[in-house]
Amino acid sequence: MHVLAIDQGTSATKAVLVGPGQQILGRGEVPVRVRAVGSDGVEADPEELYGSVIEAGRQALAQARETADAVALANQGETVLAWDRRTGRALTPAIVWQDRRSAGICQRLAGWADRLAEITGLRLDPYFAAPKMTWVRENLGAGGVVTTTDAWLLARLGAEYVTDAATASRTLLLDLDRTEWSPDACAAFGLDPAELPHVADCAGIVGETAAFGRPVPVAGIAVDQQAALLAERCFGAGQAKCTYGTGAFLLAMAGTTAVRSRSGLAASVAWRLAGTPRYCLDGQVYTAGAAVRWLGEIGVLSAAAELDAVGGAVADSGGVTFLPTLAGLGAPQWRPDARGAFFGLSLGSTRGHLVRAVIDGLAASVALLARSVAEDIGRPLTALRADGGLTRSRLLLQAQADLLQLPVEVCRTPDATALGVAALARLGTGQAASVEEAVGRADVESVAEPAIGPDQAAERLATFEAGLDAVLGVRG
Repeated sequence: MHVLAIDQGTSATKAVLVGPGQQILGRGEVPVRVRAVGSDGVEADPEELYGSVIEAGRQALAQARETADAVALANQGETVLAWDRRTGRALTPAIVWQDRRSAGICQRLAGWADRLAEITGLRLDPYFAAPKMTWVRENLGAGGVVTTTDAWLLARLGAEYVTDAATASRTLLLDLDRTEWSPDACAAFGLDPAELPHVADCAGIVGETAAFGRPVPVAGIAVDQQAALLAERCFGAGQAKCTYGTGAFLLAMAGTTAVRSRSGLAASVAWRLAGTPRYCLDGQVYTAGAAVRWLGEIGVLSAAAELDAVGGAVADSGGVTFLPTLAGLGAPQWRPDARGAFFGLSLGSTRGHLVRAVIDGLAASVALLARSVAEDIGRPLTALRADGGLTRSRLLLQAQADLLQLPVEVCRTPDATALGVAALARLGTGQAASVEEAVGRADVESVAEPAIGPDQAAERLATFEAGLDAVLGVRG
């Protein structure tokens, strides 16, 4: 069976044709653009997103010189738009997950925060979909339905009006225990649950599409981070991965019972199969690859590929600390108003020190998230699996291992998200009898081991936290 697995992400849409044994037969990739709107808005053109799905899929099929037997789709999670269900026409721009313009709605609903956390497992924050959906209704005057982008893309491909349980759990509208839309949560945001897509399993046929040739089933749908979690065989409670892409996203399995984080992490559905959900905890660094691109935009780097060459020209950050909070701060602090900062600059600071500080700041942010996971599950992580474009940076991987005091295992393939939904499609069409069989092996390309001791790691994290407290106004 050949599965055309599409990963529609923030900065690009990737597609791979996956053969038996999760063998990649062909690849396609089409960049997509996001645009800043003022200081807090981030938008994308929905038609560009859809066009990139079609083009990337056709590129993968052409490279493989094969046809697909099924199509699977991973999506970027919390990005929303309004659209006409009758025509499929987008009525608004896509409001990207990084958009913070719904912060005022969250402030207005502050009295609902505890109740929403109890229902959904999520903090009330502009990061999630529901505040954006309400913002669209109140500010763009659009008709139609307002959904996450996956429901629209699936409908445009010819599938049913559905979203998967993992994506739905990222909205602030899903009852986490029942994995159904919550009438109370929908009422808080002024949204009608009857207008929302059906919440489907992550594996199962949800229609068919002829967008890539002959009609084939659409099966295998999930939010991108959970798809990568599956592909990296994080099945047991406490197993964790971090994807280093536009943002950095740490997810850890929590088991078969819905949890509520005590340390401020988000609790979500990892995937739902045959009506049975499994759950995960996650934390986010909103600007990871985005911070590296920013270094290029301000002239510190001429290209992202220079990251290690420039950062490696110095022994360390020279006392410079960077806080990668350029688009607000997620778990566990949940401060959408936070902004990025450099600390410890001197006349001797060079661009190498700035680059090294950015690398260290990303690693420190993920290390603090891992500490929160350990607090919630009652034991420390034993390793971290890693994927995403930034894993090409050996400096980042070493900094991450040092600050975690754990081995960091790098996934061999850059296509973990696509392989995750391909496995779900294989399971949903009956081509695999179990999740383990569908996923196959999770090959490790390299392992970064800690090169410093725990005392030095703790000292570095303490310096980072002091800067974080200063930005948040905790200390003076």
